[in-house]
Amino acid sequence: MALNKDLHVVVLMGGWSAEREVSLMSGQGVVAALEERGWANVTAVDMDRNVAAVLAGLRPDVVFNALHGTPGEDGSVQGLLEIMHIPYTHSGVTTSAVAIDKQLTKAVLEPHGIPMPPGRVVESASLYEGDPMARPFVLKPVNEGSSVGIAIVTDESNYGHPISAKARGPWQDFDSLLAEKYIEGRELTVAVMGDQPFCVTELKPKAGWYDYEAKYTDGKTDHVCPAQIPEEIAEIMKRHAVEAHRILGCKGVSRSDFRWDDEKGADGIFLLETNTQPGMTPLSLVPEQAQAIGISYGELVEKIIAEALEG
Repeated sequence: MALNKDLHVVVLMGGWSAEREVSLMSGQGVVAALEERGWANVTAVDMDRNVAAVLAGLRPDVVFNALHGTPGEDGSVQGLLEIMHIPYTHSGVTTSAVAIDKQLTKAVLEPHGIPMPPGRVVESASLYEGDPMARPFVLKPVNEGSSVGIAIVTDESNYGHPISAKARGPWQDFDSLLAEKYIEGRELTVAVMGDQPFCVTELKPKAGWYDYEAKYTDGKTDHVCPAQIPEEIAEIMKRHAVEAHRILGCKGVSRSDFRWDDEKGADGIFLLETNTQPGMTPLSLVPEQAQAIGISYGELVEKIIAEALEG
């Protein structure tokens, strides 16, 4: 569809989640791209608790949702925008609420044949009595993204055996956690828009693993785009990413993250999660993949807005 660049676009960013700073970078990138492409009426909004009153005063034609984490990615803000009859980018209420919950996502996707690491939700206090499964395993918050609060528990960990209540880890910050089998191998990701997968990127942290710092600190991680992996493996990941996007009901762009145990071939592929509002920062993976298939950052932003306006 032809876009009317006189429309009033509000770019909603910031908020109060653990991913606030990343959201601000995403939102600022979107604002700059729209202004560079000739959009006449773009307003940046750092979301606070008065967001409904702010939006009512601004009366936007469309909201570009550049929020990450709760409440911008879990269906809460989406519900508000639905009530206010304001079109918005990315996924809707139900999809957002399901996809941000890692256990719910697992329950939805696994019956469709999408392989995910075995795991279950555990009470954090139970970790002080014993491990929920054989080590190595991963502990992660059920409703956070960007590798916030993740711990990889191995026999060599300094957490103790069983985990000590005094050891620094997500068990101190969250009442319950998702425990999953740790998948050996490589970290990969696939972006999807509509029924089109972009490509596969391999993430190679220069030290440790692909945690929050490695994701958002320049120079901490090498992005190999497209990933240097067998075509068969790349196609399987793309297919799973498109299926996850479709089954969850994602709109705009999503990004599915994978681990691949390359010693096991196709049987070593596991989808970890699907992000309904992936980052749009200078280091973000979705704009990088879009560029790799010939879509500029500004074009990507406009495509996302176009889908939002189509309803």
